[in-house]
Amino acid sequence: MLLAGAFFAIMNAMVKYISHLPAIEIIFFRSLFSLVFTYFFLKRKRIPLFGNNKKLLVLRGIAGSIGLIAFFYTLQNMPLASAVTIQYLSPIFTTLLGIVIVKERVKPMQFIYFGIAFAGVLMIEGFDPRISTWWMFVGILSALFSGLAYNIIRKLNVSEHPLVIVFYFPLVTLPLVTLISIFTWVQPQGWDWAILLGIGIFTQLAQYYMTMAYQNAQLSKVASLKYIGIVYALGFGFFLFGETYDLLIYVGMFMVLAGVILNLKNK
Repeated sequence: MLLAGAFFAIMNAMVKYISHLPAIEIIFFRSLFSLVFTYFFLKRKRIPLFGNNKKLLVLRGIAGSIGLIAFFYTLQNMPLASAVTIQYLSPIFTTLLGIVIVKERVKPMQFIYFGIAFAGVLMIEGFDPRISTWWMFVGILSALFSGLAYNIIRKLNVSEHPLVIVFYFPLVTLPLVTLISIFTWVQPQGWDWAILLGIGIFTQLAQYYMTMAYQNAQLSKVASLKYIGIVYALGFGFFLFGETYDLLIYVGMFMVLAGVILNLKNK
């Protein structure tokens, strides 16, 4: 899980590093890489490509696509660690949406933890002049749609192979971002190509190691380790982009992580 967090952090830093390219264009290359990579493994394992519950698979692809597009835009338009911290609200939305979608019960104490996490987000936005209300909204939207995607995955877990679920993500995303990219295309130059390839490779590595962790250890033991990513983000933000924060913003980040992790442990 620590390796997965490191690879996700490298991918996030790469997205921010090439902010001169539109986020939608970066997602085009990432989705293309993921589609080819996943298609190869599905064929190798002789798994039917398009699954059983196509309606839910497409909905998962749409929700994941919106979440990813919104997240990449926040990476490019706010400090790295702040964008990552706000994205960590996704387990909160997963739980809240799960009340309706998968009929999950929520303990009263969890709502206190939700409040702590959202109060932390308000502190980050309120005390950091680099973060506009609009990009804060986009970041929360990213976490919301990620939470929706996770709930759909939970409904699909008994009917679909995990690789099929992964395959639908770029399958749905690629046509959408291709259409938009036609009107916003900026030609990558020089090292841009290597960084775009790196984004695809590090994303696949991160997902692979995260899946290994979830499959081979108790969820309660490894889930919280995912949030060590905020440490990576703070480090990359400082050394690569010269990003620093006031004490109250660190307090806000801590509140978000505390609310999310306490919620996970309470469940």
